[in-house]
Amino acid sequence: MKSEVQSFFKLPLEEKSMFRQKPGNLEGFGKMLVVSEEQKLDWGDIFYLTTPPNHMKKHETMEAYSLEMHKLTMSIMGFMARALGMKIEEIRELFDEGFQSMRMNYYPPCPQPESVVGLTPHSNAFGMTILLQVNEVEGLQIRKEEMWNPVKPFPNAFTINIGDTVEIVSNGVYRNIKHKATVNLVRERLSIATFHGAKMAGVIGPALSLINPKNVALFRSVQVEKYYKDFFARKLLGKSNLDLMRIDYEEGKSTASQ
Repeated sequence: MKSEVQSFFKLPLEEKSMFRQKPGNLEGFGKMLVVSEEQKLDWGDIFYLTTPPNHMKKHETMEAYSLEMHKLTMSIMGFMARALGMKIEEIRELFDEGFQSMRMNYYPPCPQPESVVGLTPHSNAFGMTILLQVNEVEGLQIRKEEMWNPVKPFPNAFTINIGDTVEIVSNGVYRNIKHKATVNLVRERLSIATFHGAKMAGVIGPALSLINPKNVALFRSVQVEKYYKDFFARKLLGKSNLDLMRIDYEEGKSTASQ
C-alpha cells in the first residue's frame, strides 16, 4: 500500500490529472473542499476514495487494505465499548456496515513552511480515523491543553484519531481529536488516512445503554444522513457541527426543542 501510494504521487501531473476530482465531488486527485477560486488552499495534494469494504473490487491492494482497516476499526471500537460499559450490539449496529473512505495525502517540501499549513486544523466527523505514515517525516499535530503537540511517527505503527461521532455515541467520554498537518522545508511527507463512519440508515446519538438519570444525554440524536449533510454544510462556513449537536451548547440554553 505504501509503495503504490508513493508511486502514484510520483506520476507526471498529466497522468495524475486523469483521476482529477469532478465538480461537486471530493473523490479523485486534487484538493480538500475547494469551494472558490479566492480561498487559501492547503499545501498538499490528496487522492480521495470512498471504499465500502463489501463492494470495492477494483484494486486488489486497496481492497485488501480496506478490509483489514475495517476489521481493525471494529476491534478497537469493541474494546472502547467494553470499557464504557456499552452494549457491543450498539457499536456493531451503527458502524459494522458503515461508511468507509480513504484519503491519501502528499505534502511536498515548502520553502516557507511557517507561512502555510499542510492540512487546516479540524476534527473528523466520522467515528474513527486510522492514519498510516507512508514515510517517517513528522507533520501531524494534535491540540491538547491549548497547545499544538507534534505526533512522532513510529515505523510499522498506526495513529488512531477519535472523531466527532464517537464523542457523541460515548456521550462525551471519548473526546474528538482536533489536529492539523504541518509541512517540511526539505522533505516530502506522505500518509494514508482511513475514515470509518456510521451507516447512512442509522441514527447518531448517545448510546442508550449509557443514558440514565445520573448520566443524562449531552447530545441530540439525528439521522446519519442529516448529520453528514449538516457537517459538510457547516464546515464550509467554518463552524462546528459538533457544538450544534450538544443539547446545551450556548450559555446553558437547551436546544432540545429546536
